[in-house]
Amino acid sequence: MSAVTGDGSPNPIRVLIVDDHPVVRDGLRGVLSGAPDMEVVGEAGHGAEALARVAAVPVDVVLMDLRMPTMGGVEAIRELRRTAASIRVLVLTTFDTDRDVLPAIEAGATGYLLKDTPREELLRAVRAAHRGEAVLSPAVAGRLMGRLREPSADPLSGRELEVLRLIAAGATNREAARQLFISEATIKTHLLHVYAKLDVRDRASAVAAAYRQGLLPP
Repeated sequence: MSAVTGDGSPNPIRVLIVDDHPVVRDGLRGVLSGAPDMEVVGEAGHGAEALARVAAVPVDVVLMDLRMPTMGGVEAIRELRRTAASIRVLVLTTFDTDRDVLPAIEAGATGYLLKDTPREELLRAVRAAHRGEAVLSPAVAGRLMGRLREPSADPLSGRELEVLRLIAAGATNREAARQLFISEATIKTHLLHVYAKLDVRDRASAVAAAYRQGLLPP
């Protein structure tokens, strides 16, 4: 919820716009500045610049593009979740492929919209993100649901599932190797196979994808 000023009126939602195209930033500033409950507190042309802005001024919601020079949106989202977890990140991009959507959501984005989103829908999404509500454009929601329903083209083996269950429970590679009576090198090989089959790049993303696909019990 918004903070309240001394006269009882709510403070505006403080928004940072992050996009490498100045024309896009100008357009978004115009849209957001027209809303009485929002204030654009800064702009950035890439993720590293966004992190610097967040460190300098209070921000409630970041409107984040994904494919930018110097530092992309997913890397910036991960860093924001680590250093400023209270800030909500609403992705606003032209890309809706699996390789864009899934990493952004797994990195901690509160919502994901496409740049053809109508003005009023964008404003509602900023307000919802500020409240901590998940916001997805219909196209992105449909893609995620389709991904959830898809059977794995290359299912995990029984041993790979055993390794993944131990990792999800917090075991290190050494601990997992000891429990399964195999070497750490074998654990690492199994994890590499898991990453490839789940189309992820690290342990945390593998566990998240496994829960999402119902491979691990809730």
